[in-house]
Amino acid sequence: MRGSSLATRLFLSATAWVVVILAITGIVLSSVYRDATERAFDRRLNLYLRTLIAEVATPDEPPDHQFQSLGEPLFELPLSGWYWQITRTDSEKADVRASRSLWDKKLPKLEDQGADLTAAGIRLGYVDGPEGQRLRMVERPVDLGADGKFLVSVAGDATEIFDETRSFDYYLIGTFAALSVVLVLTTIFQVRFGLAPLKRISDAIADIRSGRAERLEGEFPVEIAPLARETNALIEANREIVERARTHVGNLAHAIKTPLSVIVNEAAAHAADPFAVKVLEQADVMRDQLAHHLERARIAARPTIVGTVTEVAPAIEALRRTMEKIHRSRGIAITVNADPRAKFRGERQDLEEMAGNLVDNACKWAGSRVFIEVMADPPLEPGAGPMLRIIVDDDGRGLSAAERAQVSRRGQRLDESKPGSGLGLSIVIDLAALYGGNLVLGNAPIGGLRAELVLPGV
Repeated sequence: MRGSSLATRLFLSATAWVVVILAITGIVLSSVYRDATERAFDRRLNLYLRTLIAEVATPDEPPDHQFQSLGEPLFELPLSGWYWQITRTDSEKADVRASRSLWDKKLPKLEDQGADLTAAGIRLGYVDGPEGQRLRMVERPVDLGADGKFLVSVAGDATEIFDETRSFDYYLIGTFAALSVVLVLTTIFQVRFGLAPLKRISDAIADIRSGRAERLEGEFPVEIAPLARETNALIEANREIVERARTHVGNLAHAIKTPLSVIVNEAAAHAADPFAVKVLEQADVMRDQLAHHLERARIAARPTIVGTVTEVAPAIEALRRTMEKIHRSRGIAITVNADPRAKFRGERQDLEEMAGNLVDNACKWAGSRVFIEVMADPPLEPGAGPMLRIIVDDDGRGLSAAERAQVSRRGQRLDESKPGSGLGLSIVIDLAALYGGNLVLGNAPIGGLRAELVLPGV
């Protein structure tokens, strides 16, 4: 899919939106899960915090029974990452009680780090623990009146939060990666499936251009049906215009032929008169020109409408047999090497007229040999059609470079621009140009003139 194609634009835009949406969704889900994990961890810390506050609020309990009901062995394990601490804040001498896990260390205060009290009267945040580990801590100031003021803190190892969040992120990334692949493949399928009717129209138009079809057939989606309908209407209108033009040309030819015949008959009745001779001479020129331009009009119309496809090898072989019979008295040997796959996008009679003029000219000027080669060339560039090459070589006198340049420059009949240089080549040049092809003259390897005719293939 090229960058300028509609399919590529649809694919890239859809893929970009898929990536953006999945990225935003992933970030939101990760944030939501992290918040949920923190809230669950905080509820656990708050449970321990309320238990400690209850113990502080009952100072009549014996010291051996205080703070023994938290139910968490990690508070007894030194430097386990789970700690509690109770600090009396209304006395000059610091009175600190802490869990055995805290050993001889102290927990920092969230108040000193700028944490604000929540509506529930607690502070929450992250702090660095005694061993440098990251701790999630909750603290609450407690005022027991005459019994004193305390700051109760509980901290837990935040690695649990980070590990849970990281594990969820890994699963999320893997799931979204698989989902992205599925969505991209789905997008490719949708683009190809959605644009398939356009490809079908493109192929159908190529068939029309090559002569394999006359109009767009089949059912098309409602969005494309107007395009197909208008294309068919354009083809029909073009065909009608060409037919009308050909009819007008034919009518004009018949209208001219009638008075021309009258002039010829009248001049023939006075054959001894020099003026009549001149009239007959110019009348013959007029007939030749009339026939020539009628043929050009006929050929010019054909490439503009639906054409046909002609097998080249059989036509050239038939032409070889005909030319051998015509030039039998001179003993000209005609050799043909034709690719059986070669096809001409046009009518057989037009191919025979162009190739026939070249072969006839070669036979007239050849010493003893004429070689015909037919090749089917692939497209020279993307989007272009295949080409057909017909090469006719003879072993005659050929043309000099100046003569070939003169013919190419002036585009006139060679028998007019250079006497004895070949007959009918101007017709070939005109017809090849009308089909979008051309005629190239050069030196043949066997010594004479090489005429290379390039025409549209199939």
